[in-house]
Amino acid sequence: MQKILVTGGAGFIGSGFVRTQLRDYPDQHIVVLDKLTYSGNLDNLKDLDQNRYTFIQGDVNDPECVGKALEGCEGIVHFAAESHVDRSLSGASDFIDTNVGGVNTLLSQARELDIKRILLVSTDEVYGSVLEGSSVEDSPIVPRNPYSASKAAGELLGVSYFESFGMPIVITRGSNTYGPYQYPEKVLPLFISNAIDNEALPLYGDGKNVRDWLHVEDHCSGIDFVFRKGEPGQAYNIAGENERENIFLTKRILSLLGKPESLIRYVEDRTGHDRRYSIDSSKLKKLGWAPKIDFDEGIKLTVQWYQENEWWWRKIKSGEFKAYYEEHYRKRLEESTSE
Repeated sequence: MQKILVTGGAGFIGSGFVRTQLRDYPDQHIVVLDKLTYSGNLDNLKDLDQNRYTFIQGDVNDPECVGKALEGCEGIVHFAAESHVDRSLSGASDFIDTNVGGVNTLLSQARELDIKRILLVSTDEVYGSVLEGSSVEDSPIVPRNPYSASKAAGELLGVSYFESFGMPIVITRGSNTYGPYQYPEKVLPLFISNAIDNEALPLYGDGKNVRDWLHVEDHCSGIDFVFRKGEPGQAYNIAGENERENIFLTKRILSLLGKPESLIRYVEDRTGHDRRYSIDSSKLKKLGWAPKIDFDEGIKLTVQWYQENEWWWRKIKSGEFKAYYEEHYRKRLEESTSE
């Protein structure tokens, strides 16, 4: 596939995918379609060869814009999504519009074209809280917040297009992803940047919620494996195999930065906060994929990147994000404890 469309390609994982595709496939051209909402950022593509990709600013829910972006494309990797659980709890409309309506618009426009493969990027959160064991691809889908529900709905819509029209659709469900260029509403870049500035780290609940951490490069390589080798109509889990309690992650960040644990503030928990996510990647490993970046190495490299790239995150945290942070965390921090 010499020309592919990457929606949401100016976002965190999307830009990582664009970067690794251009690195690994020298003859490939990428069309990046991104609305540039608050978390889309052209700085994420700043270091890339502009002759290798075409950027189109537009909404994945706009049929005319999507049709233009698809011209000449042989494949689609669909990242464009509203992705922050906390924001979905405050209002789900944008999540339904983008994560469900956007899938429908994209697939409707692609239906009559000769597209070799369409990959829908989803999340391990569609499985809901997993207290024991690990979810496999045919485990029940039981999303417990508006974000994960919208992603599950988008998946099901994709499956319906495969079953009804024979479209070559595959789905990936990745675990919690971390690395460079991640918008600081997410816990890891938020805590790193706060700690650099000696500000409090607002840790939800008792800090013992468990997430499986997947470096963005490993996530992108897993997506690439499924994009090129996955069986149409199938979903594939992409796990980091690094399950950690949030408190462990928090203390590790502080240790790497040489900051005191007194910066940790236990705040009121998120509504319906899933206790644990865990997925099994055996199905994807049969295609030849495996994560390569060890968690200890990955977290060190990530902390180092945010230390060395304050130019990237400081202007974000002084803009729209500042008002969001004040609204979402200020009361929680005022009522917080250090134990």
